[in-house]
Amino acid sequence: MRHARFAIAAVAACTALTGVAACGGSGNGSSSSTASGAYTFWDPYPQFDGSSAWSKLVASCGTKAGVTVKRTAYDTTDLGNKALLAAQQGNAPDVMLVDNPVVSTLEQAGILNKMSDIGVSTTSIQANIIGAGTLDGSSYGVPIGANTLALYYNKNVLDAAHVDPASIKDWASLTTALKSVKAAGKKGITFSAIGTEEGSFQFLPWFWGAKGDLTHLDNADGQAALSLWKDWLSQGLAPNDVLINTQTTSWQEFATGQFAFGENGTWQLGNAKKAGFPYGVISIPARTGGPAPAPTGGEFVTVPVQKDTARYKTSAKIVSCLTDNANLLATDTTLSYIAPTSVVQDQQVTANPELKPWKAAVAAARGRTSDGLGVRYPVISEQLWTAVQAALSGGKSPASALKAAQSAADSHKG
Repeated sequence: MRHARFAIAAVAACTALTGVAACGGSGNGSSSSTASGAYTFWDPYPQFDGSSAWSKLVASCGTKAGVTVKRTAYDTTDLGNKALLAAQQGNAPDVMLVDNPVVSTLEQAGILNKMSDIGVSTTSIQANIIGAGTLDGSSYGVPIGANTLALYYNKNVLDAAHVDPASIKDWASLTTALKSVKAAGKKGITFSAIGTEEGSFQFLPWFWGAKGDLTHLDNADGQAALSLWKDWLSQGLAPNDVLINTQTTSWQEFATGQFAFGENGTWQLGNAKKAGFPYGVISIPARTGGPAPAPTGGEFVTVPVQKDTARYKTSAKIVSCLTDNANLLATDTTLSYIAPTSVVQDQQVTANPELKPWKAAVAAARGRTSDGLGVRYPVISEQLWTAVQAALSGGKSPASALKAAQSAADSHKG
């Protein structure tokens, strides 16, 4: 989930996660070519032009497969919608890179091939990462990497408050630390609770860290997580503007140097180094201790259904090239992702020890559409962020907000 691009697309229930790559304008795309020597490739990276390392990699994988690849970049939301339309018109791209929650939507629409059917192996991929693109035991894409959330901390602020980040093991110790920081004249924690997918994405580690269940939003565990956030705002340990913060504006708050903690993702590592103060990273703690499961962000390389099935052999070669170990290492380094395989993860940490806590965070993470949720997730997520907004704004208690959310989610079943 990179920069701040989490959004749920209403059209055709196409889900998009604002984060893994920067948001941008639509590309000047065209439909799939039927020429045997030209293969079309769509991705959600409009920030990478033809001179970029990513664009050159895509082209080189086509060359290795004996074809020319025509790459088109769209904004994430546009990509999901255009994929559905193109499939209906019979001109879907040969290969498509999509945000991981979109996979289940496209699969349900009958647009994607199973990786096993076209001969692409996914056995080396970490189970919790591939899970976001797995439905009924079959994988419909290969992840190029993953990112997730953790807590950045400002060492200067913690030192002034006499707080050791290693002492933060659970919610109680984190809240104690925030109170110490406030008493020392600084600010506690900033995060994004905006009424979009970004708000759900940021709330999920706390929700799951309390053992919350997305199919039962209103149980006591979910209420505990929402009460935690509500209490932080009520006590002045988190600012009220979390209600309108995107992940980008939340980061900008943390970067002022006044906050002890900022919940954000791997994609902010480059900005952290430019912040002008010493920082560190710890896992988001679960309610009773240990790292909380955070949601995975990242994209999957997929192969849309084609009338000419003979094209799949070459498409599979392109997918395999983009996701081989050497290319994963280069791509994930460029995107500040954690690789989806243990072999490449180890290479990343060896090259950059600062990625060690992120490797652990990704290991504990889970896909938002995993656990059989699939296309139900967008509906549930919308009700979840609505409940968070209602509770934090004071419109409803955490219990009543989540009860209303569960009722609304149930009304969408079927």
